[in-house]
Amino acid sequence: MSSTSEPLSLAADPKFGREVKVITLVSIAHFTSHVHGMLLPPIFGLVKESFGVSYLQVGLAITAFNVCSALLQTPAGFLVDRIGPRVMLTGGLAVGAVAIAAAALAPGYWFFIIAYALLGVANTVYHPADYSILSAAIDPKRIGKAFSIHTFAGYLGFGVTPAMVLACAALWDWHGAFLFASGLSFSVALLLIVFGSVLPRAAPRPPSKPTAAARSDAKVGFDLLLSGPILRNLLFFFCLAMANGGVQTFSVVALGKIHGTPASVANIGLSAFLLLSAGGVLLGGIIADRTAHHERVAAIGFAFTSTMALLMGWVNMPAAVLIFVMSFGGLLNGIIQPSRDMMVRAVTPVGSFGKVFGFVTTGLNLGGMVAPLLYGFLMDQGQPRAIFMIVVAFIFLALATAVTRAKPQAANAWIR
Repeated sequence: MSSTSEPLSLAADPKFGREVKVITLVSIAHFTSHVHGMLLPPIFGLVKESFGVSYLQVGLAITAFNVCSALLQTPAGFLVDRIGPRVMLTGGLAVGAVAIAAAALAPGYWFFIIAYALLGVANTVYHPADYSILSAAIDPKRIGKAFSIHTFAGYLGFGVTPAMVLACAALWDWHGAFLFASGLSFSVALLLIVFGSVLPRAAPRPPSKPTAAARSDAKVGFDLLLSGPILRNLLFFFCLAMANGGVQTFSVVALGKIHGTPASVANIGLSAFLLLSAGGVLLGGIIADRTAHHERVAAIGFAFTSTMALLMGWVNMPAAVLIFVMSFGGLLNGIIQPSRDMMVRAVTPVGSFGKVFGFVTTGLNLGGMVAPLLYGFLMDQGQPRAIFMIVVAFIFLALATAVTRAKPQAANAWIR
């Protein structure tokens, strides 16, 4: 009886209804932020031809995006705490819309790079604002599910963007595709303005005067970030960003150069990879809750994703086989993600998860800076197969980092 009545009581609970609205709004915003991140890769070739530049120069736009995101995400977090996550999230969507419109209407290459840098500034608000909103508005008993839905929405944004961009570009060229994405961002900002009353306006205020204990905690926190296990996780995230950067950003043009794969087929494969990654995140969350051996989950996932990269680089597969291989690789790539986060939590003391996770995920931005330049250089040198070689190398480095990590104590620091 209890299993039947509990969902009914939740549905009737006004607090639960408010939480559903909060998760929906934040997830839509997170979806939009991932659309921004995947706008350029499907039309790399079109932008290259439009400006008459090299792949390396087009890749510089993604590097500028990630440099701004890496440098300004922590200051954005302080602003979220000071003026409130709702204002910051809405503002980030609006600034992102302006940046994308500016990139679409850019009169020259360097204006395009500056617009992409501004898009990177807008990108800094999402994680601080999203997690601040969810932490403040969602019951702790349901916060894990809220986070997983939030992550799923982001991966879904990655997954649908290639097809959306190609469809819009076919109708209005790449400029029209960017303007469509700009309109989407403005629409979501308007959605938050109209229906955002359920979102918290301000984050909890810290004590006006820092205590001696707080100062001591700050020092301990700094020492914690520079400890071996945390730096190891930073390297792990960097390796994932380098590996995923090769697949997400350059697989379409690389497959075309190596095997003559049509861009339409390669983009379907990329969309399948990203969409199945989204589904894999939800499945990976269930697996992560049922095992303490998260490094084993990562090892199995890495084994299949490295096999996918090898097949893409060295085997000219029929369209259906390529799409299946990329789909299955995407599923395993998504399953890894919750275990990745659990490995971070396993070495994190109570009360330090926010600062630790924020620090190690800068590895994603560092990889985002390096990957486009490295892979773009290889494309310009006529070495597209080397992209998949390097992807496999970083997968194996990430695997070594995961399976050789120090095992957590029986009583994990984060278990309450």
